[in-house]
Amino acid sequence: MQDTARILVAAILLSATNAALAFDQAHATWDALLKRHVLVARNGSSSRVDYRGFQADQGTLQAYLGGLSSVTQTEYRGWTREQQLAYLINAYNAFTIKLILTRYPDLKSIKDLGSFLKSPWKKGFFTLLGAERSLDDVEHGLIRAPGVFDEPRIHFAANCASIGCPMLRDEAYVAERLDAQLEDGVRRFLGDRSRNRFEPVSGALELSRIFDWYRGDFEKGHHGITSVPQFLARYADLLADEAAARAAVRQGQVQIHYLDYDWTLNDTKQ
Repeated sequence: MQDTARILVAAILLSATNAALAFDQAHATWDALLKRHVLVARNGSSSRVDYRGFQADQGTLQAYLGGLSSVTQTEYRGWTREQQLAYLINAYNAFTIKLILTRYPDLKSIKDLGSFLKSPWKKGFFTLLGAERSLDDVEHGLIRAPGVFDEPRIHFAANCASIGCPMLRDEAYVAERLDAQLEDGVRRFLGDRSRNRFEPVSGALELSRIFDWYRGDFEKGHHGITSVPQFLARYADLLADEAAARAAVRQGQVQIHYLDYDWTLNDTKQ
């Protein structure tokens, strides 16, 4: 009986320890940092980042990054699709902040962190799922890997620390609200007329170059969408004001022009 009791107590303690060490799927630490240091514009379509505030909170940021890095491949494979994708998006955004802080405030763009031979996105400077990773590894090797998520809306969630990029949310992505968060990100970005709009004079859609660079991701059939115009048709009311223009967008009967991308750092000081 005593041996049985000891085994039971040991099992309870082991279970409690494993629960304590389990990864926080609420991403509470990252969520708190974002709420403190991301300033959303009044119209809700863009945001700026208080990198100086993140500098002051580097200890807390590093603790969160350490938690991300501690997740093993085995643990990750046991998660739901939504948990995996939320984890990867948050990791991409958090490690991007970390990269900016390596030279902040002495930079005007994330591109300043690259060189002629290597872009900043190709620098391997952190560990994720047991391997050294770069930001490109996370975005293109994990998130955009063919047949894994096939989710074009991630392009409005992964933030490149630039004004031209879709906004960094002031909250963490979480599995139970992931679909709604991704959809909200699309609507906020397409509702920003400085980056996406129907131009009445030319009769063309003037779009962010994201739709050009990642056109293939909008052609994979997610939710039945097989082209950029078909994707945009769902958001015609955000892109145009007049009924005729909205109808043309819905029918895919408009030319598309791509706007210059603003790589200026999305700093609150700008």
